[in-house]
Amino acid sequence: MISVDNLSLYFGAQSVFNQVSFMINQNDKIGLVGKNGSGKSTLLKLLTNNLSPNDGKISILKNTVIGYLEQDIDFEDKYTLIEEMRKVFSDIELYKSDFEKLNKEIAERDDYESPEYIELLNNLSSTEERIRMEGGYDTDIKINRILMGLGFKESDFHKHTSEFSGGWRMRIELAKILLKKPDIILLDEPTNHLDIVSIVWLEKWLQAYTGAIVLVSHDRKFLDSIINRTMELSFSHINDYKANYSKYLFLRKDRQEKQIQAKKNQDKYIAQTKMLINKFRAKKNKAAFAQTLIKKLERLEPIEVEKEDVTKLNFRFPPAPHSGKVTFKMKNISKNYGSLEVLKKINLEINRGEKIAFVGKNGEGKTTLAKIIVDQIEYDGRTQFGYNVQFGYYAQNQVDFLDADKTVLQTIEDAMTADINLKVRDVLGSFLFSNDDVDKKISVLSGGERARVSLCKLLLSPVNFLIMDEPTNHLDIISKDILKKALIAFDGTLIIISHDRDFLQGLSNKIYEFKNQNIKEFLGDVNTFLKNKELENLDDLNLAGVSTYKPKKKADSIQKISYHERKERDRNIRKLEKKISKIENEITQLELAQKELDLKLSNPEQFKELTKQKDFFKNYESEKLKIQEKEKKWEFLVSELNDLKNM
Repeated sequence: MISVDNLSLYFGAQSVFNQVSFMINQNDKIGLVGKNGSGKSTLLKLLTNNLSPNDGKISILKNTVIGYLEQDIDFEDKYTLIEEMRKVFSDIELYKSDFEKLNKEIAERDDYESPEYIELLNNLSSTEERIRMEGGYDTDIKINRILMGLGFKESDFHKHTSEFSGGWRMRIELAKILLKKPDIILLDEPTNHLDIVSIVWLEKWLQAYTGAIVLVSHDRKFLDSIINRTMELSFSHINDYKANYSKYLFLRKDRQEKQIQAKKNQDKYIAQTKMLINKFRAKKNKAAFAQTLIKKLERLEPIEVEKEDVTKLNFRFPPAPHSGKVTFKMKNISKNYGSLEVLKKINLEINRGEKIAFVGKNGEGKTTLAKIIVDQIEYDGRTQFGYNVQFGYYAQNQVDFLDADKTVLQTIEDAMTADINLKVRDVLGSFLFSNDDVDKKISVLSGGERARVSLCKLLLSPVNFLIMDEPTNHLDIISKDILKKALIAFDGTLIIISHDRDFLQGLSNKIYEFKNQNIKEFLGDVNTFLKNKELENLDDLNLAGVSTYKPKKKADSIQKISYHERKERDRNIRKLEKKISKIENEITQLELAQKELDLKLSNPEQFKELTKQKDFFKNYESEKLKIQEKEKKWEFLVSELNDLKNM
């Protein structure tokens, strides 16, 4: 659908892409990976014609619809949430408007036998057919399913979009793209503003999506669950692997090892051939042979070893100053934003050395409690730090606190105090800012580069209590791994707020889930929490996307008996189509659950554990029968629908 041919792009002396070529096909699920600043977001802008290359050509198949979610969006707030969603179906809304006008005109006439009246009926019929073909009667159901899956509540539907925070407005843009179902979806860090439940829901949606996807994400699990092709951006080139992210890592290593060995063999062959040429070129009876060897070397295609960008963050947190056993206490903490109650009588004691993760849906109070701990907002209740506790706070929007007009060097120099015995350029070098990079203004840095500057500032003073709110947003996978190792090695107390399951795995020894204005404690890491909550169970996840919201139905204005039977038949068709759609979804979910269980049964250890459960095989067969019964019901409904349509 998209062909890229010898594309080159450079800014001044910096080459971003150098003669890269690739194609995006219909069923491709592509993950763009590479270090911060390697050009991932830039490539998406090129594919959408928001940026023009210096050389090369991008060809897009005619009538191809592209949906693009940017990292930074200029929002326009003119409508309510539901109105904003309905704008996606503007063509259908026009058909519906025409349908209402035709209905009204027919209702006001009584010349039933006239050519004009018959023409109106024909126009009404064809307009309704268009609405049905475009799925116009299901638009509110589709809107409802997407919004609820992304974490919106029914009470949000009629709110003006200006009432939502930046993260929620980013979800609105994502919802509009998912509703469009374009031929190609380009997603730039879509999980940055989603909670764990919404991320898992989006995973399932994208897995079932039949179009092409180009995805930029630093969430390893998210990438692995969706993509079937990995394109690595490195040193202005693209290395293309027909594999998901984990397999790409293995294939890249294997490919490089083979290239290194092949290069060694070729170098050895070249050296031996040159020795023979030097030996025989001066001899008359061997000169022709020497010339043959020279021509062979000239025709030889040199083997190049695929470059790997080995530059990476190099830091660890300073040793934590000694503190008392209790790090922090809070008693009867409550917080309201106007009439909205976020936290209600929270009691919590955090002890030295604990590593705690705050998890839960967005808006449940995780960031609010973090701000209360560092005394950034007003609240009801009492808090108390322990003896000699010195905290460091990394806010969710930490990068927004950087002065855009300052350079990287100025930013770190201003943050350093007289008692810090560190060389500024050495510190910046460990965060991948070297040479001319330190003179770049904050305003021109990528999101990941700004995040590195913010982390660098945090390391300038030793602390024994770290509170970090979404520190992995914008960081590439390698940088996230290094941050995780540094946090594991940190010998102080840690509170981490994150939606990244891979990052949280093994990092915390205690989880607090935020729900219904309160918190609930789980011992262990995020995997233990997910198992306890059974979030991996698809049926439970789907409950997060089910709603009882029912759009208002407009009164039928046709009163004419001559048209009544046709209307009744069409109404019954629509009802059947909805029933069929519903039962198809139920079959899909049951089959997915069955497939997941079969996968577990293929593991000997899990098989042993599962089959210990009482009535396991009876329940297993019962679930299979459910699928068969629903399939029979589906066949009956489809047959009934076909009969109605052929009347």
